[in-house]
Amino acid sequence: MSSSIIQVKNLQKTYDSDGVLTPAVKGVSFGIEKGEFVSIMGPSGSGKSTLMQMLGFLDRPSGGEYIFDGTNTENFSDDQLATIRNEKIGFVFQTFNLLPKTTVFENVELPLMYDPHISKINEEQVLDALKSVGMDHRKDYFSNQLSGGERQRVAIARALVNNPSVIFADEPTGNLDSKSGTQVMKILQALNDAGNTIVLVTHETFTAEHGKRMIQMKDGEIVSDQKITNRRFATDGELLK
Repeated sequence: MSSSIIQVKNLQKTYDSDGVLTPAVKGVSFGIEKGEFVSIMGPSGSGKSTLMQMLGFLDRPSGGEYIFDGTNTENFSDDQLATIRNEKIGFVFQTFNLLPKTTVFENVELPLMYDPHISKINEEQVLDALKSVGMDHRKDYFSNQLSGGERQRVAIARALVNNPSVIFADEPTGNLDSKSGTQVMKILQALNDAGNTIVLVTHETFTAEHGKRMIQMKDGEIVSDQKITNRRFATDGELLK
């Protein structure tokens, strides 16, 4: 039985603007195993965010094959893709995407409210997600009362609450100072150590090196895919470079 959660072969994305074709991802192939922490790194325009949107079922590929958790997703309907996205994918974005006049608790429980298989919200499930990022003591605060680092931690809790198969983090430290960014990376590393699969998208080498493997992209193509030998650790008591 394969332990791959993600397998893509010749995956492509081309945008058509009034007949002008712009290739954003040019036929990439790779796999991600369950429990990996993979950083997808590249400059602006390299195709890394477009790739993440396809991997997270926010956008459909123009060509190629995408097998998620053993299932080829090519002919899935929009509803089927939405179900996978809601049940098996957690997202953390640079801009947090929290509802401003809503409490921390209510922001984190949102994915559960959209799950048709859940008839009653499990409050302990929400609190456990908040505890895992050290934000349970802020559960009754409104999200606009929090610092940027705290908002990102709440966003991670929201991504976790459904116990997803993969957490996608798109430039999660991009709007944070270095201290808050390190705290966020510490949380992601701890989640990975606990068995969660993490896919991090970033343009920063420093941030990418918190993962265990780095896929580097340029002009829509993968230019290298290798293990990170000098991994940066954000956990207490370990070297912070």
